[in-house]
Amino acid sequence: MILNVQINDNEVKYLAERVFFKSIDLLGGLNKLAEYRTLTWLPSIARASFAIVLKEEFLKTEDEIAKYIGLTRNTIRQILRADPNMALYKIEHIDELTTEEKKQLKVHTAGGIAKLAYKYIKAGEDSQTVMEYCRQISQEAVAQCDTPWAYLVLKNIKGTHYPITDTKTLEEKIGHLEIKGIKADEIIPNLHYPIKNPAVLLKEIKEYLQMKGL
Repeated sequence: MILNVQINDNEVKYLAERVFFKSIDLLGGLNKLAEYRTLTWLPSIARASFAIVLKEEFLKTEDEIAKYIGLTRNTIRQILRADPNMALYKIEHIDELTTEEKKQLKVHTAGGIAKLAYKYIKAGEDSQTVMEYCRQISQEAVAQCDTPWAYLVLKNIKGTHYPITDTKTLEEKIGHLEIKGIKADEIIPNLHYPIKNPAVLLKEIKEYLQMKGL
């Protein structure tokens, strides 16, 4: 029996982005890709990330994935059938490949790397590049806010998945807090959604407080 799992575009994009950035980590980061002179692989890795997410998370067929991404069914098939171990091997031995073999790497390698990245993501191992970026922007946002309430907000939303698309998540996480004398339950409905990351959340709260003259 084949299940028809409804696609949520925000969920697809969120997970595909995580797979994409983890793929870049597995390839050695952007600096390594620049060394390989393979920055042109990035679009292929992005499409492969979407393909793997649609297949593994939403159980979509090759035809459905091809239509969603805008690729041929044959290309999707190559992505989904790619061997992660072989992809890593070819990356590690890229200097030994012929020019023709390098040309054929894009789809096969992108598919294999995206598969491996998806496996790591599901095991809770996100891209360190992204985690470090989020940590830095959150710290910068805290520095620009009144530290006590900003710290409490960040502490209580730890582990939250982004983007936050509605009020429910924040009501559960920080609804009990009081921020500069205002109940968070009053603030939450007045924020602009979706909220893409912790820094944006702090910025939204700060702007609401400023609007209230606080």
